[in-house]
Amino acid sequence: MMYNNVMKKKMPENRYRASRICRALGNPTAYEVLTLLRDKKRTPEELADVLGLHIATVSQVLRVLRNLDLVRYEVRWRQHLYWIKADIVKRVMQDLERLVVVIEKQE
Repeated sequence: MMYNNVMKKKMPENRYRASRICRALGNPTAYEVLTLLRDKKRTPEELADVLGLHIATVSQVLRVLRNLDLVRYEVRWRQHLYWIKADIVKRVMQDLERLVVVIEKQE
């Protein structure tokens, strides 16, 4: 890839995907959705109600999280129940929250 006559190296796929996950986790709404999904399966309507957001906003966030393979869903009685796909996502979130505490103490 050329940029201002300089060849740019292609990023390895795993690092590219990791950067996309970081971008999603940087979205406060997506982070709150994942936080709510840590404890139990929830519907988009339930998430929207708890967060005080429009269902369209929550659905858009869930689509991004699905595309990144962070969440899964199943259909029950015409409702979509979402959950976090892998426990490592929960651990990464806990580690990020611990990092914030460490950084705040160093200020």
